[in-house]
Amino acid sequence: MQFRQQALAKLQSPEELDLPVRFARPQGWLVLFVTVVVMAAASVWAVTGSVASTVSAPAILTHGQGSYLLQSPVSGQVTAVVAEQGQRIAANAPVLKVRTAKGETVVRSVAAGRVTGLAATIGAIISTGTNVAAVEKVADADDPLYATVYVPAENAATIPSDAAVDLTVQSAPTQQYGVLRGHVKSVDRAAQSEQQIAAFLGDSQLGEQFTNKGRPVAVLVRLDRSSDTKSGYKWSSADGPPFRLSSMTVASGSIRLEDQRPIDWLLP
Repeated sequence: MQFRQQALAKLQSPEELDLPVRFARPQGWLVLFVTVVVMAAASVWAVTGSVASTVSAPAILTHGQGSYLLQSPVSGQVTAVVAEQGQRIAANAPVLKVRTAKGETVVRSVAAGRVTGLAATIGAIISTGTNVAAVEKVADADDPLYATVYVPAENAATIPSDAAVDLTVQSAPTQQYGVLRGHVKSVDRAAQSEQQIAAFLGDSQLGEQFTNKGRPVAVLVRLDRSSDTKSGYKWSSADGPPFRLSSMTVASGSIRLEDQRPIDWLLP
């Protein structure tokens, strides 16, 4: 009752009726202003901005035409291995000799290139269709290298042409030399089987390795050239590694996908 009487007395006091009413402190107005600015900026970004995303996948450095597995056309015993590992050979060049029931047969290369693997040894018994060598198709020693990135098939549609690619090369530590730069040259929209990858790379183990999580899509990456580095290619560091890159070098690729509008994934 006492408090009620005091409130009524205060309302009846004429000297306080002309006092201004304070709706908010200055600090409150500042907080409100900042909140409005932040919400406006967020709304503009949601409509006009974009979110960058990447996909990472195993890769390998090769020459653009890939490799092939040379198979023996006959059965018999290997009597001589003519070609050597790393040797450049011409088309129809002798690779090895096989003694058959009808005499000696020379197994020859299908196309010009560099021998990257020899599976046959002298004295070995081989059958028709046996893989005896892997030959990389390269016409000239100065032919540029490419990277083939084997990405999951579900990401193929989101890879734009000429997308930027960063490659972590196994033989060049990232902490010291950075990443190798490149751009997407083409995307094979059809998923690759283990046999197709093995035939292109000339290595059945790599075919198995790149398909252990499902059939991937092959993305061919053009490496950015640079005359300022020893390797002849552009790196995120100034100089890159102090050596030239070789084909069949394993790497990991990170491909930038198409930018997504924030409103597309913020809204349900």
